[in-house]
Amino acid sequence: MRVLIVNHGTRGDVQPFAALARALRAAGHEPLLAAAESSAALAADHGLAFAPLDDGPVRMLDDTELVADTAESGRRGGRLREAGAMVRIVRRAKADMVRVLDDMAAAADGFADADVVVHGMGYPGHHIAEYLGVPSVPVALQPFWVPTAAFPNPMLPVPVPRALNRASHRTNTLVLRAYNGTVNAWRAGRLGLPRRRGGHDALRRPDGTRAPLLQAYSRHLVGDPADYPDWVHTTGYWFLPAPADWAPPERLTAFLQAQEPPLFAGFGSMPGSDPARLGREVVGAARRAGVRAVLATGWGGLAGVAEADDVLVVREVPHDWILPRVSAVLHAGGAGAVGAALAAGRPQIVCPFHREHRFWADRVHAAGLGPEPLPAARITAGGLAGRIRQAADDAAAAGRARETGALVRAEDGTAPAVALVEAEVARSRAVGGA
Repeated sequence: MRVLIVNHGTRGDVQPFAALARALRAAGHEPLLAAAESSAALAADHGLAFAPLDDGPVRMLDDTELVADTAESGRRGGRLREAGAMVRIVRRAKADMVRVLDDMAAAADGFADADVVVHGMGYPGHHIAEYLGVPSVPVALQPFWVPTAAFPNPMLPVPVPRALNRASHRTNTLVLRAYNGTVNAWRAGRLGLPRRRGGHDALRRPDGTRAPLLQAYSRHLVGDPADYPDWVHTTGYWFLPAPADWAPPERLTAFLQAQEPPLFAGFGSMPGSDPARLGREVVGAARRAGVRAVLATGWGGLAGVAEADDVLVVREVPHDWILPRVSAVLHAGGAGAVGAALAAGRPQIVCPFHREHRFWADRVHAAGLGPEPLPAARITAGGLAGRIRQAADDAAAAGRARETGALVRAEDGTAPAVALVEAEVARSRAVGGA
């Protein structure tokens, strides 16, 4: 089975799809990962066939003012700045998306005998599947795409009454509709396809029936609501292990072994308006709490930190290696970081930058796996130190984190995902089409 896997975004967006590609290859299939060009090294580290897509919207991370505005909800008037930033992002992304879409079509042309397309919900891989005449399997990394009465759409900038929870999830399609003109022109001009029944709904096949949706997170953190339909499959996280030839730097190993396990802190690809200030506050908080710290600078989330006996600075380090070796994990609340900390069985201190992060932060806290979240815009050494100390001293939370970690590790989310992709291809062949 030849599987074209399509997604875009930062490393955190692409990494689960690389994990699925590894699992498909291990099962005897032939995957091709099509993702942002900046993810090429990630694919190479694991020997995955890779088709580069224009970096497109990822380049907006270089606009520190724009990125900072998406992280301002913790300040007075921040929700309005965040909403305004999202509008500007959509406008700029339209032009960037043209190049991304054309590269997606080129990847499909180079893999024209694919049997199935697996794609992230935010990118129109279902159109590529229709172009190739094969089924598509959409993937969600967050529980935002299927309406439910259990909780509101966390991407909304304002709270809604419980009675509107289910309806609130439909606003996601409104965001995607902003790209309809661009996608329609590409679908007709580049792919040569007529208007699609059901429009751009990735959760429907071309004949209008429901496609299976794979949700790549753990039900041990977000349980399946009772009103989820049977075509939704929450598989568990898709974890990507460290590359086979990766070895930790000696200075990192020595730091970890020198004393008690340190705090790990990293905000990945989420630079705020002042990464140097964040770096200073995090280091100050760790010192006030009386703990050592490993700080990962990532794509600029933390900066300007000087190493010392109690602080080690790294750019990045595989989560599956480092997190089991630390006492607690301080992060922004991205789905991948939450999952990695869960699997490691460590308490989490979450400092959300934007709405998606706040959803995961609230879930971690509600599950008793860490202290109350502290929005990144409100981080101070004093406020953060208390949370670090709480994570270090709360034996009950540490015990729950260990128990949850064992459950999450036992899920092996890529195994059911591979089986579901195989089943969709078999179904398509049985009925004679996509």
